[in-house]
Amino acid sequence: MQTIFWILGTLIGLYLLLIVLLYVFQTGMMYHPTEHLYQTPTAIQLDFEDVTFKSANGDEIHGWFIPAEPARATVLLSHGNAGNISDRLETLRILNNLELNVLIYDYSGYGKSTGSPSEQTTYENVLAAWNYLTGQRNIPSESIILMGRSLGGPVAAWLATKEEPAGLILESTFTSATNLATEIYPFLPVRLMLRFTYPTTDYLSKSSVPVLVMHSREDQLIPFHHGKELYEVAGMPKMFFEMNGAHGNAHMVTGEEYANALDKFLNEMIPPN
Repeated sequence: MQTIFWILGTLIGLYLLLIVLLYVFQTGMMYHPTEHLYQTPTAIQLDFEDVTFKSANGDEIHGWFIPAEPARATVLLSHGNAGNISDRLETLRILNNLELNVLIYDYSGYGKSTGSPSEQTTYENVLAAWNYLTGQRNIPSESIILMGRSLGGPVAAWLATKEEPAGLILESTFTSATNLATEIYPFLPVRLMLRFTYPTTDYLSKSSVPVLVMHSREDQLIPFHHGKELYEVAGMPKMFFEMNGAHGNAHMVTGEEYANALDKFLNEMIPPN
């Protein structure tokens, strides 16, 4: 009997230790920034401007503005939770080929941006990027399309509840960080311990802009049903496009059809200026 109690006590202790470790280190599990920019848009023959602007918390946010000539609109691109802007050149190429200006920026603590990432700072960062476009570059809000991939999805969706962009594109995005973590760790009290929520569905339900949701059935990190649920929550007008490939490369694996879906969204749901 003592052996049974000892085993049970050990298992309970290990379980509680796991909870403590996940609570303490969840920031490192959520954000995976790298500082070094190993390439720039010149690697794919694109002109660009190095830009910086200040976030509300005082962090200096770094990004690239890639112009298109002529430009049918401007995309404010919020990337995922790993790497930095230098990992997203293929996306920049696709958007530029669609005659879209692009502002891509790094969250606090990513690339050349100062500070440390958190849910609140990511929201402050994207708002600072918006203010840079509408203020310093005098781009009207009705010419700006918000685009978020993975973690960037709720960041972009949050901004769509605060401002009035021309449209919103959510790619490979979760319904909420809480829902996703609950699926990954069903044996843990995730809703009690998680410090990040990123409630994409809540933000989406409060937005009235045209929405394009893109997701792959082969996404091994964020299950396909998250994309379908986001589409169901979104108001009209809206589109859903099913990609191919894994979480990190679906836009490349899908290829020309991916670009065609973006073009269709622009043509059918974004009014010309």
